[in-house]
Amino acid sequence: MPKKDPFADFTRVRLEMDELLVDFWERPGLRTQRRPVGFAPRVDVYYLGGNKPEVAVVRAEIPGVEVSAVNLEVRGRTLVISGEKPQRETSGRSYQQVELPSGPFRRVIELAIEVDPERAEATYEDGVLNVELPVKSRAVKRVPVQRADQGEQ
Repeated sequence: MPKKDPFADFTRVRLEMDELLVDFWERPGLRTQRRPVGFAPRVDVYYLGGNKPEVAVVRAEIPGVEVSAVNLEVRGRTLVISGEKPQRETSGRSYQQVELPSGPFRRVIELAIEVDPERAEATYEDGVLNVELPVKSRAVKRVPVQRADQGEQ
């Protein structure tokens, strides 16, 4: 089984606390003068394969976003989902309440295991982005050793 990063849970808790505090400060009566720009999509992260995970799956809610506006980057154990959701139509409208996020978005997910970005696949359906990241193989490859003078004549 791939070795789990002991600090991955700390990162996850920090990100959840950041989201909680953003939700708190955006409640009516507590809003600051400046409205935050952008948002962080909500995600589910899970692993398939039983006792030996074979695939890390990340599902992100980004309804109303065009596929061409979504960017995915994998760096080591980090998956970055970013892009932009079009701004809402405002001409001729007087909004009473605005809760649906729009503008740029970015979400950084720290995975508990090493993944192989070359074999990653992503699909987008009904406003949900589904990213499958195969676990990096830990197989040991035997490399034959030859005598240096064997190939020369």
